[in-house]
Amino acid sequence: MKGKEKRNKRIDVIFAMALTLIKGLGPRQGRILLDYFGSAEAIFSASLNTLKGVEGLNVKLPELILTANTFKDAAAHLLFAKKHAIQVISILDEEYPQRLKNCEDAPLVIYVKGAITFNQKRVIAVVGTRLATAYGKSLCSNLVKAFKNSDTLIVSGLAFGIDITAHQAALEYALPTVGVLGQGLDSIYPVAHTNIAHKMLLNGGLLSEFLPGTPAKKENFPQRNRIIAGMCDALVVVEAAIKGGALISAELANAYNREVFAFSGRSNDRFSAGCNFLIKTHKAALINSADDLIYAMGWETASDLINEKEAAKDIELNAQERIIYNLIQNKTQHIDELFQQSGIPASDLALILINFELQGVILALPGNFYQMA
Repeated sequence: MKGKEKRNKRIDVIFAMALTLIKGLGPRQGRILLDYFGSAEAIFSASLNTLKGVEGLNVKLPELILTANTFKDAAAHLLFAKKHAIQVISILDEEYPQRLKNCEDAPLVIYVKGAITFNQKRVIAVVGTRLATAYGKSLCSNLVKAFKNSDTLIVSGLAFGIDITAHQAALEYALPTVGVLGQGLDSIYPVAHTNIAHKMLLNGGLLSEFLPGTPAKKENFPQRNRIIAGMCDALVVVEAAIKGGALISAELANAYNREVFAFSGRSNDRFSAGCNFLIKTHKAALINSADDLIYAMGWETASDLINEKEAAKDIELNAQERIIYNLIQNKTQHIDELFQQSGIPASDLALILINFELQGVILALPGNFYQMA
């Protein structure tokens, strides 16, 4: 990315962050403004009368926007994020998760760590109880395993139980996986999952809408759950009690018109009660295996998993190569972006790109850009 483009993007991000720091301005109101003005910078440049003329905007917000003094804080937060290797992405950036962008209450700014591309062919959210049984963990692992070597992203919340099982299975089967957190990305919660979170940074990563420095609080997790629901094509509830975050995620996914699935369980099993309730009330479709999910989503015809797997077998990748492959897979990338996002030494990066070119995996474009062949 050229210097001027970097500067413009940084300015755009600071304006977007400044917008989110205005008290009383939530994602929905922010989205109304961005849709009207086209950029966060234009919002702050607008006159009072122009702001008052925006249909659907809270009547108190025009004054709050014009008197906002949030730029200094936004710049400080951006600097803090940079020091902690946290990317700041606004909803207007092409790197923003496209499925999430379609939700009217999507966060205006997200914070990201790792080598992540969000817009794979399939995105599956896997959720469930923190007190998962051995049976539930087995169901979860086998579900993820079925998508091995396919263009699929596994999303969950890094919590105990089903969440961490989904992330571990994705790592085991070389699938990218994203943990959506309910706190700032300068810390990991739960702390016990720090090592797994660090492994996820190599093939996937972490995402939060909360500013770095924000602690994990109970009230943050419903907000976190809406991101998990909004990011996916399909949300799968593996095991869940009748109350809890998994059912909240399922409700949100239904509200976003995502497909929701649940594994059935024994009628007297506490951690099957939530799944059985979703199925009984037609808020989730019953599945017994990954094959049921694949069939229901039409993926066996629309995007042939078997052919994807066979094609992927022809490319043997080490850890560094997998990072670069994932970054280029869904987006044309400049060599500077690859260097910054991957953290791979420049000499190693250059060698990987040359080898990919020779193998016919990628194409080198003018200006040091690269795309899939």
